[in-house]
Amino acid sequence: MPHTYDVIVIGAGPAGENAADYAKQRGLSVAIVESDLVGGECSYWGCMPSKALLRPTEALAAVTRLPAAASAVTGEIDVDAVLRSRDAFTSSWDDDGQAQWLESVDVELVRGHGRLAGERVVEVTASDGTVTRYEATRGVVLGVGSRAALPPIPGLAEATTWDNRDVTEMKEIPDRLLVLGGGVIGVEMAQAVRRLGASEVTIIEMLDGLLANEEPFVSAELLTALEADGITIELGARAEQVARDGTDGPVTVTLADGRELTGDELLVAVGRRAPTDDLGLDTIGVEPGRGGFVEVDDHLRVPGHDWLHVIGDANGRALLTHQGKYQARLVGDALAGVDVDPAWADHDAVPRVVFTDPQVAAVGLTERGAREAGHDVLAVSYDIGHTAGGALHGKGTSGTAQLVIDRGSRTIVGATFVGPGVGEMLHAATIAIVSEVTIDRLWHAVPAFPTISEVWLRLLEQVRAQEL
Repeated sequence: MPHTYDVIVIGAGPAGENAADYAKQRGLSVAIVESDLVGGECSYWGCMPSKALLRPTEALAAVTRLPAAASAVTGEIDVDAVLRSRDAFTSSWDDDGQAQWLESVDVELVRGHGRLAGERVVEVTASDGTVTRYEATRGVVLGVGSRAALPPIPGLAEATTWDNRDVTEMKEIPDRLLVLGGGVIGVEMAQAVRRLGASEVTIIEMLDGLLANEEPFVSAELLTALEADGITIELGARAEQVARDGTDGPVTVTLADGRELTGDELLVAVGRRAPTDDLGLDTIGVEPGRGGFVEVDDHLRVPGHDWLHVIGDANGRALLTHQGKYQARLVGDALAGVDVDPAWADHDAVPRVVFTDPQVAAVGLTERGAREAGHDVLAVSYDIGHTAGGALHGKGTSGTAQLVIDRGSRTIVGATFVGPGVGEMLHAATIAIVSEVTIDRLWHAVPAFPTISEVWLRLLEQVRAQEL
Protein backbone atom coordinates (compact mmCIF):
# COMPACT_ATOMS: atom_id res chain seq x y z
CA MET A 1 0.00 0.00 0.00
CA PRO A 2 1.30 3.51 -0.77
CA HIS A 3 2.22 5.93 1.97
CA THR A 4 -0.51 8.58 2.01
CA TYR A 5 -0.21 12.28 2.79
CA ASP A 6 -2.39 15.27 2.05
CA VAL A 7 0.45 16.98 0.17
CA ILE A 8 3.65 15.68 -1.39
CA VAL A 9 6.34 18.19 -2.36
CA ILE A 10 9.14 17.21 -4.73
CA GLY A 11 12.14 19.45 -4.10
CA ALA A 12 13.25 20.78 -0.70
CA GLY A 13 14.71 24.08 -1.80
CA PRO A 14 13.36 27.41 -0.49
CA ALA A 15 10.14 27.14 -2.52
CA GLY A 16 9.44 23.52 -1.60
CA GLU A 17 10.23 24.04 2.07
CA ASN A 18 7.86 27.00 2.29
CA ALA A 19 5.04 25.21 0.49
CA ALA A 20 5.43 22.29 2.89
CA ASP A 21 5.55 24.55 5.94
CA TYR A 22 2.50 26.60 4.98
CA ALA A 23 0.47 23.51 4.16
CA LYS A 24 1.48 21.98 7.49
CA GLN A 25 0.55 25.16 9.36
CA ARG A 26 -2.91 24.82 7.85
CA GLY A 27 -3.29 21.37 9.33
CA LEU A 28 -2.33 19.18 6.37
CA SER A 29 0.00 16.18 6.49
CA VAL A 30 3.05 16.77 4.28
CA ALA A 31 5.97 14.79 2.89
CA ILE A 32 8.83 16.46 1.05
CA VAL A 33 11.17 14.59 -1.30
CA GLU A 34 14.78 15.64 -1.92
CA SER A 35 17.60 13.92 -3.82
CA ASP A 36 20.27 16.53 -3.02
CA LEU A 37 20.79 18.90 -0.09
CA VAL A 38 17.80 20.17 1.85
CA GLY A 39 17.81 23.93 1.35
CA GLY A 40 18.43 23.82 -2.37
CA GLU A 41 20.52 25.82 -4.80
CA CYS A 42 20.10 29.15 -3.01
CA SER A 43 21.50 27.95 0.30
CA TYR A 44 24.54 26.12 -1.02
CA TRP A 45 25.43 27.31 -4.54
CA GLY A 46 23.49 30.52 -5.17
CA CYS A 47 22.28 33.45 -3.09
CA MET A 48 24.09 32.79 0.17
CA PRO A 49 27.62 31.73 -0.88
CA SER A 50 27.79 34.24 -3.72
CA LYS A 51 26.93 37.13 -1.40
CA ALA A 52 29.38 35.82 1.17
CA LEU A 53 32.07 36.10 -1.50
CA LEU A 54 30.96 39.60 -2.54
CA ARG A 55 30.30 41.31 0.77
CA PRO A 56 33.84 41.61 2.23
CA THR A 57 35.27 43.40 -0.81
CA GLU A 58 32.17 45.59 -1.06
CA ALA A 59 32.70 46.71 2.54
CA LEU A 60 36.38 47.39 1.84
CA ALA A 61 35.54 49.44 -1.25
CA ALA A 62 33.02 51.48 0.76
CA VAL A 63 35.69 52.38 3.32
CA THR A 64 38.22 53.39 0.69
CA ARG A 65 35.71 55.88 -0.77
CA LEU A 66 35.91 57.85 2.48
CA PRO A 67 39.15 59.88 2.51
CA ALA A 68 39.14 60.15 6.28
CA ALA A 69 38.87 56.38 6.71
CA ALA A 70 40.80 55.12 3.69
CA SER A 71 44.17 55.73 5.31
CA ALA A 72 43.24 53.28 8.07
CA VAL A 73 42.99 50.43 5.57
CA THR A 74 46.23 48.48 5.47
CA GLY A 75 47.16 45.15 3.97
CA GLU A 76 45.03 43.14 1.58
CA ILE A 77 41.76 41.25 1.70
CA ASP A 78 42.07 37.98 3.62
CA VAL A 79 40.96 35.55 0.92
CA ASP A 80 41.18 32.50 3.17
CA ALA A 81 38.92 34.23 5.69
CA VAL A 82 36.43 35.08 2.93
CA LEU A 83 36.32 31.43 1.84
CA ARG A 84 35.89 30.29 5.45
CA SER A 85 33.01 32.73 5.83
CA ARG A 86 31.49 31.34 2.65
CA ASP A 87 31.83 27.85 4.09
CA ALA A 88 30.07 28.96 7.28
CA PHE A 89 27.13 30.42 5.38
CA THR A 90 26.70 27.12 3.52
CA SER A 91 27.19 25.03 6.69
CA SER A 92 30.06 23.48 4.73
CA TRP A 93 27.45 21.93 2.43
CA ASP A 94 25.91 19.95 5.27
CA ASP A 95 22.11 20.02 5.41
CA ASP A 96 21.61 18.53 8.89
CA GLY A 97 20.30 21.86 10.20
CA GLN A 98 17.78 22.21 7.40
CA ALA A 99 16.65 18.61 7.84
CA GLN A 100 16.20 19.16 11.57
CA TRP A 101 14.05 22.20 10.85
CA LEU A 102 11.73 20.10 8.68
CA GLU A 103 11.47 17.62 11.52
CA SER A 104 10.69 20.43 13.98
CA VAL A 105 7.69 21.55 11.91
CA ASP A 106 6.51 17.95 11.46
CA VAL A 107 7.17 17.67 7.74
CA GLU A 108 8.29 14.20 6.67
CA LEU A 109 11.59 14.27 4.75
CA VAL A 110 12.00 11.53 2.16
CA ARG A 111 15.49 11.14 0.72
CA GLY A 112 15.65 10.09 -2.91
CA HIS A 113 14.59 10.97 -6.45
CA GLY A 114 10.87 11.64 -6.72
CA ARG A 115 8.87 11.34 -9.91
CA LEU A 116 5.19 11.24 -10.75
CA ALA A 117 3.69 7.83 -11.49
CA GLY A 118 0.19 8.95 -12.37
CA GLU A 119 -2.38 11.29 -10.85
CA ARG A 120 -1.46 12.24 -7.26
CA VAL A 121 1.07 9.40 -7.12
CA VAL A 122 4.81 9.87 -6.50
CA GLU A 123 7.45 7.15 -6.62
CA VAL A 124 10.71 7.79 -4.76
CA THR A 125 13.89 5.94 -5.67
CA ALA A 126 16.36 5.88 -2.77
CA SER A 127 20.14 5.79 -3.15
CA ASP A 128 20.11 2.01 -2.74
CA GLY A 129 17.63 1.62 -5.60
CA THR A 130 14.62 0.94 -3.40
CA VAL A 131 11.41 2.39 -4.81
CA THR A 132 8.64 3.55 -2.46
CA ARG A 133 5.19 4.68 -3.58
CA TYR A 134 3.44 7.72 -2.09
CA GLU A 135 -0.04 9.10 -2.67
CA ALA A 136 -1.29 12.67 -2.17
CA THR A 137 -4.96 13.22 -1.31
CA ARG A 138 -4.88 16.99 -1.89
CA GLY A 139 -2.07 17.65 -4.33
CA VAL A 140 1.52 17.42 -5.46
CA VAL A 141 3.89 20.39 -5.61
CA LEU A 142 6.95 20.47 -7.85
CA GLY A 143 9.66 22.79 -6.59
CA VAL A 144 12.76 21.35 -8.22
CA GLY A 145 14.54 24.64 -8.94
CA SER A 146 16.85 25.09 -11.91
CA ARG A 147 20.34 24.24 -13.11
CA ALA A 148 22.87 26.02 -15.30
CA ALA A 149 22.13 25.80 -19.01
CA LEU A 150 24.85 24.73 -21.42
CA PRO A 151 24.65 26.44 -24.83
CA PRO A 152 25.41 24.41 -27.98
CA ILE A 153 28.87 25.86 -28.61
CA PRO A 154 31.28 23.41 -30.30
CA GLY A 155 33.72 21.99 -27.77
CA LEU A 156 31.94 23.39 -24.71
CA ALA A 157 30.40 20.13 -23.55
CA GLU A 158 33.73 18.36 -23.87
CA ALA A 159 35.75 21.00 -22.01
CA THR A 160 35.78 21.04 -18.21
CA THR A 161 34.00 24.29 -17.30
CA TRP A 162 32.53 25.96 -14.25
CA ASP A 163 28.89 26.72 -13.52
CA ASN A 164 27.43 28.58 -10.53
CA ARG A 165 28.09 25.60 -8.29
CA ASP A 166 31.76 25.40 -9.18
CA VAL A 167 32.46 29.10 -8.73
CA THR A 168 30.66 29.40 -5.40
CA GLU A 169 32.44 26.25 -4.14
CA MET A 170 35.90 27.28 -5.37
CA LYS A 171 38.72 26.44 -2.98
CA GLU A 172 41.17 28.93 -4.50
CA ILE A 173 40.91 31.96 -6.76
CA PRO A 174 41.85 31.32 -10.39
CA ASP A 175 44.44 33.67 -11.82
CA ARG A 176 42.56 34.11 -15.09
CA LEU A 177 38.78 33.70 -15.37
CA LEU A 178 36.65 33.83 -18.50
CA VAL A 179 32.93 34.40 -17.93
CA LEU A 180 30.46 33.45 -20.62
CA GLY A 181 27.38 35.60 -20.04
CA GLY A 182 26.76 39.09 -18.71
CA GLY A 183 23.69 38.30 -16.62
CA VAL A 184 23.35 38.29 -12.85
CA ILE A 185 25.62 35.32 -12.09
CA GLY A 186 28.17 36.46 -14.65
CA VAL A 187 28.61 40.01 -13.39
CA GLU A 188 28.46 39.13 -9.69
CA MET A 189 31.02 36.35 -9.88
CA ALA A 190 33.28 38.26 -12.27
CA GLN A 191 33.56 41.06 -9.73
CA ALA A 192 33.95 38.70 -6.79
CA VAL A 193 36.77 36.73 -8.42
CA ARG A 194 38.57 39.86 -9.62
CA ARG A 195 38.39 41.59 -6.24
CA LEU A 196 39.55 38.42 -4.50
CA GLY A 197 42.77 38.40 -6.46
CA ALA A 198 42.41 37.17 -10.03
CA SER A 199 44.79 39.03 -12.34
CA GLU A 200 42.51 38.76 -15.39
CA VAL A 201 38.74 38.50 -15.61
CA THR A 202 36.90 38.79 -18.92
CA ILE A 203 33.13 38.80 -19.48
CA ILE A 204 31.98 37.59 -22.90
CA GLU A 205 28.44 38.77 -23.66
CA MET A 206 26.65 38.11 -26.94
CA LEU A 207 24.26 41.06 -26.53
CA ASP A 208 25.15 44.74 -26.57
CA GLY A 209 24.73 45.28 -22.85
CA LEU A 210 25.03 43.73 -19.40
CA LEU A 211 21.88 42.73 -17.51
CA ALA A 212 20.03 43.15 -20.78
CA ASN A 213 16.54 42.90 -19.27
CA GLU A 214 17.04 46.02 -17.16
CA GLU A 215 17.11 49.71 -18.08
CA PRO A 216 19.87 50.70 -20.56
CA PHE A 217 21.54 52.98 -18.01
CA VAL A 218 22.08 49.93 -15.76
CA SER A 219 24.42 48.38 -18.32
CA ALA A 220 26.30 51.62 -18.89
CA GLU A 221 26.88 52.32 -15.19
CA LEU A 222 27.76 48.74 -14.31
CA LEU A 223 30.13 48.56 -17.28
CA THR A 224 31.99 51.60 -15.97
CA ALA A 225 32.25 50.13 -12.47
CA LEU A 226 33.46 46.71 -13.60
CA GLU A 227 36.03 48.18 -15.95
CA ALA A 228 37.28 50.35 -13.08
CA ASP A 229 37.89 47.09 -11.23
CA GLY A 230 40.08 45.93 -14.10
CA ILE A 231 37.52 43.56 -15.64
CA THR A 232 37.50 43.31 -19.43
CA ILE A 233 34.03 43.40 -21.01
CA GLU A 234 33.47 41.98 -24.49
CA LEU A 235 29.99 43.07 -25.64
CA GLY A 236 28.42 41.83 -28.86
CA ALA A 237 30.86 38.94 -28.74
CA ARG A 238 29.74 35.50 -29.88
CA ALA A 239 31.67 32.44 -28.72
CA GLU A 240 32.05 29.96 -31.57
CA GLN A 241 34.47 27.39 -30.17
CA VAL A 242 35.74 26.24 -26.77
CA ALA A 243 38.80 24.07 -26.17
CA ARG A 244 40.76 23.08 -23.09
CA ASP A 245 44.33 21.86 -23.03
CA GLY A 246 43.99 18.47 -21.36
CA THR A 247 41.76 18.04 -18.33
CA ASP A 248 43.01 20.97 -16.25
CA GLY A 249 45.07 23.09 -18.62
CA PRO A 250 44.15 26.53 -19.97
CA VAL A 251 40.77 26.93 -21.65
CA THR A 252 40.41 28.97 -24.86
CA VAL A 253 37.29 30.59 -26.26
CA THR A 254 37.33 31.50 -29.93
CA LEU A 255 35.07 34.43 -30.84
CA ALA A 256 33.20 34.97 -34.10
CA ASP A 257 35.70 37.66 -35.11
CA GLY A 258 38.54 35.13 -34.87
CA ARG A 259 40.08 36.36 -31.62
CA GLU A 260 41.05 33.81 -28.98
CA LEU A 261 40.62 34.46 -25.25
CA THR A 262 42.40 32.20 -22.78
CA GLY A 263 41.83 31.65 -19.08
CA ASP A 264 42.49 29.12 -16.36
CA GLU A 265 38.75 28.57 -15.86
CA LEU A 266 35.61 29.28 -17.88
CA LEU A 267 32.44 30.12 -15.97
CA VAL A 268 29.35 29.39 -18.08
CA ALA A 269 26.52 31.68 -16.95
CA VAL A 270 24.20 32.06 -19.93
CA GLY A 271 20.89 31.04 -18.39
CA ARG A 272 19.07 28.33 -16.49
CA ARG A 273 17.06 25.22 -17.26
CA ALA A 274 14.55 23.30 -15.18
CA PRO A 275 15.44 19.67 -14.35
CA THR A 276 12.00 18.34 -15.26
CA ASP A 277 12.97 15.69 -17.81
CA ASP A 278 12.79 12.85 -15.24
CA LEU A 279 9.85 13.88 -13.08
CA GLY A 280 7.31 11.54 -14.65
CA LEU A 281 5.34 14.36 -16.24
CA ASP A 282 4.81 12.09 -19.25
CA THR A 283 2.71 9.77 -17.06
CA ILE A 284 0.04 12.45 -16.85
CA GLY A 285 0.40 13.80 -20.39
CA VAL A 286 2.33 16.97 -19.52
CA GLU A 287 5.27 18.05 -21.66
CA PRO A 288 7.66 20.72 -20.35
CA GLY A 289 8.30 23.70 -22.58
CA ARG A 290 11.54 25.22 -23.74
CA GLY A 291 14.27 24.95 -21.14
CA GLY A 292 12.27 22.35 -19.25
CA PHE A 293 9.97 24.94 -17.69
CA VAL A 294 6.40 23.85 -16.95
CA GLU A 295 3.50 26.13 -17.81
CA VAL A 296 1.19 27.09 -14.96
CA ASP A 297 -1.85 29.34 -14.55
CA ASP A 298 -2.06 32.29 -12.17
CA HIS A 299 -2.87 29.88 -9.34
CA LEU A 300 0.40 28.09 -10.17
CA ARG A 301 -1.50 24.97 -11.28
CA VAL A 302 -0.65 22.93 -14.36
CA PRO A 303 -3.54 23.42 -16.82
CA GLY A 304 -5.81 20.37 -16.83
CA HIS A 305 -4.35 19.09 -13.55
CA ASP A 306 -5.72 21.14 -10.67
CA TRP A 307 -3.98 18.88 -8.16
CA LEU A 308 -0.50 19.63 -9.54
CA HIS A 309 1.33 22.87 -8.74
CA VAL A 310 4.74 24.00 -10.00
CA ILE A 311 6.50 26.68 -7.98
CA GLY A 312 9.81 28.52 -8.09
CA ASP A 313 12.28 28.36 -10.95
CA ALA A 314 10.70 25.29 -12.54
CA ASN A 315 7.71 27.26 -13.86
CA GLY A 316 9.99 29.83 -15.49
CA ARG A 317 8.00 32.85 -14.30
CA ALA A 318 10.60 34.56 -12.13
CA LEU A 319 13.80 32.70 -11.33
CA LEU A 320 14.30 34.35 -7.95
CA THR A 321 14.33 32.76 -4.50
CA HIS A 322 11.97 35.28 -2.96
CA GLN A 323 9.43 34.84 -5.78
CA GLY A 324 9.57 31.08 -5.38
CA LYS A 325 8.91 31.45 -1.66
CA TYR A 326 6.03 33.82 -2.42
CA GLN A 327 4.52 31.30 -4.83
CA ALA A 328 4.99 28.61 -2.19
CA ARG A 329 3.02 30.58 0.39
CA LEU A 330 0.14 30.97 -2.04
CA VAL A 331 0.13 27.28 -2.92
CA GLY A 332 0.53 26.06 0.66
CA ASP A 333 -2.53 28.06 1.67
CA ALA A 334 -4.52 27.13 -1.45
CA LEU A 335 -4.00 23.40 -0.90
CA ALA A 336 -5.58 23.81 2.53
CA GLY A 337 -8.63 25.46 1.00
CA VAL A 338 -7.69 29.02 1.89
CA ASP A 339 -8.92 31.56 -0.68
CA VAL A 340 -5.82 33.33 -1.99
CA ASP A 341 -5.56 36.23 -4.41
CA PRO A 342 -2.83 35.55 -6.97
CA ALA A 343 -3.33 38.85 -8.79
CA TRP A 344 0.19 40.06 -8.15
CA ALA A 345 1.93 36.73 -8.58
CA ASP A 346 4.98 37.31 -10.75
CA HIS A 347 3.45 39.86 -13.08
CA ASP A 348 3.57 43.46 -11.96
CA ALA A 349 5.85 43.78 -8.96
CA VAL A 350 8.78 41.37 -9.15
CA PRO A 351 11.70 42.76 -7.09
CA ARG A 352 15.24 41.88 -8.14
CA VAL A 353 18.67 42.86 -6.80
CA VAL A 354 22.11 42.33 -8.32
CA PHE A 355 24.72 42.45 -5.56
CA THR A 356 27.57 43.95 -7.52
CA ASP A 357 29.23 47.18 -6.39
CA PRO A 358 27.30 49.31 -7.24
CA GLN A 359 24.18 47.30 -6.57
CA VAL A 360 21.36 47.19 -9.10
CA ALA A 361 17.83 47.03 -7.69
CA ALA A 362 14.64 47.05 -9.72
CA VAL A 363 10.97 46.18 -9.38
CA GLY A 364 8.11 46.13 -11.83
CA LEU A 365 8.43 47.20 -15.44
CA THR A 366 11.22 48.96 -17.26
CA GLU A 367 10.27 52.03 -19.27
CA ARG A 368 10.37 50.02 -22.49
CA GLY A 369 8.42 47.16 -20.92
CA ALA A 370 5.75 49.53 -19.67
CA ARG A 371 5.29 51.09 -23.10
CA GLU A 372 5.11 47.66 -24.72
CA ALA A 373 2.45 46.70 -22.17
CA GLY A 374 0.33 49.65 -23.31
CA HIS A 375 1.03 52.13 -20.53
CA ASP A 376 1.24 55.84 -21.28
CA VAL A 377 4.28 56.51 -19.12
CA LEU A 378 6.46 59.25 -17.76
CA ALA A 379 9.99 58.27 -16.69
CA VAL A 380 11.94 60.50 -14.31
CA SER A 381 15.48 59.95 -13.02
CA TYR A 382 17.95 61.48 -10.57
CA ASP A 383 21.57 60.88 -9.53
CA ILE A 384 21.63 59.53 -5.98
CA GLY A 385 25.10 61.04 -5.57
CA HIS A 386 23.42 64.45 -5.58
CA THR A 387 21.51 63.69 -2.39
CA ALA A 388 22.99 64.54 1.00
CA GLY A 389 22.99 60.87 1.96
CA GLY A 390 24.77 59.96 -1.25
CA ALA A 391 27.47 62.54 -0.68
CA LEU A 392 28.06 61.21 2.83
CA HIS A 393 28.65 57.72 1.45
CA GLY A 394 31.96 58.83 0.07
CA LYS A 395 33.91 60.29 -2.80
CA GLY A 396 32.62 59.37 -6.23
CA THR A 397 29.29 57.99 -5.02
CA SER A 398 26.81 58.10 -7.87
CA GLY A 399 24.10 56.07 -9.54
CA THR A 400 20.78 56.57 -11.22
CA ALA A 401 17.36 56.26 -9.61
CA GLN A 402 14.40 56.08 -11.99
CA LEU A 403 10.64 55.83 -11.62
CA VAL A 404 8.30 54.77 -14.41
CA ILE A 405 4.85 56.26 -13.86
CA ASP A 406 1.56 55.48 -15.56
CA ARG A 407 0.04 58.83 -16.52
CA GLY A 408 -3.55 57.62 -16.39
CA SER A 409 -3.55 56.04 -12.94
CA ARG A 410 -0.81 58.34 -11.62
CA THR A 411 0.88 55.31 -10.05
CA ILE A 412 4.37 53.83 -10.27
CA VAL A 413 4.66 50.74 -12.47
CA GLY A 414 8.45 50.38 -12.34
CA ALA A 415 11.49 51.56 -10.39
CA THR A 416 15.23 51.05 -10.83
CA PHE A 417 18.11 52.08 -8.59
CA VAL A 418 21.86 51.84 -9.16
CA GLY A 419 24.22 52.69 -6.32
CA PRO A 420 25.70 51.55 -3.00
CA GLY A 421 23.30 49.50 -0.91
CA VAL A 422 20.26 50.36 -3.01
CA GLY A 423 18.84 46.87 -2.53
CA GLU A 424 17.67 48.08 0.87
CA MET A 425 15.70 50.89 -0.81
CA LEU A 426 13.77 48.57 -3.08
CA HIS A 427 10.97 47.48 -0.80
CA ALA A 428 9.53 50.99 -0.62
CA ALA A 429 9.09 50.91 -4.39
CA THR A 430 7.62 47.41 -4.23
CA ILE A 431 5.05 48.53 -1.68
CA ALA A 432 4.17 51.58 -3.77
CA ILE A 433 3.58 49.42 -6.86
CA VAL A 434 1.64 46.64 -5.12
CA SER A 435 -0.50 49.14 -3.19
CA GLU A 436 -1.04 51.32 -6.28
CA VAL A 437 -0.17 54.42 -4.30
CA THR A 438 -0.71 57.55 -6.37
CA ILE A 439 1.99 60.13 -6.93
CA ASP A 440 -0.19 62.66 -5.13
CA ARG A 441 -0.30 60.47 -2.03
CA LEU A 442 3.45 59.78 -2.14
CA TRP A 443 4.08 63.50 -1.63
CA HIS A 444 3.13 62.88 2.01
CA ALA A 445 5.63 60.04 2.50
CA VAL A 446 8.50 62.13 3.88
CA PRO A 447 12.02 60.67 3.41
CA ALA A 448 14.43 61.10 6.32
CA PHE A 449 17.38 63.49 5.99
CA PRO A 450 20.22 62.86 5.28
CA THR A 451 19.60 59.53 3.59
CA ILE A 452 19.91 58.27 0.03
CA SER A 453 16.16 57.61 0.15
CA GLU A 454 15.72 61.38 -0.15
CA VAL A 455 16.04 60.65 -3.87
CA TRP A 456 12.32 59.83 -3.72
CA LEU A 457 11.57 63.49 -3.02
CA ARG A 458 13.81 64.62 -5.88
CA LEU A 459 12.04 62.23 -8.26
CA LEU A 460 8.62 63.47 -7.18
CA GLU A 461 9.77 67.05 -7.69
CA GLN A 462 10.63 66.15 -11.27
CA VAL A 463 7.20 64.64 -11.75
CA ARG A 464 5.57 67.82 -10.44
CA ALA A 465 7.79 69.98 -12.68
CA GLN A 466 6.44 68.10 -15.69
CA GLU A 467 2.86 68.63 -14.49
CA LEU A 468 1.81 65.02 -14.70
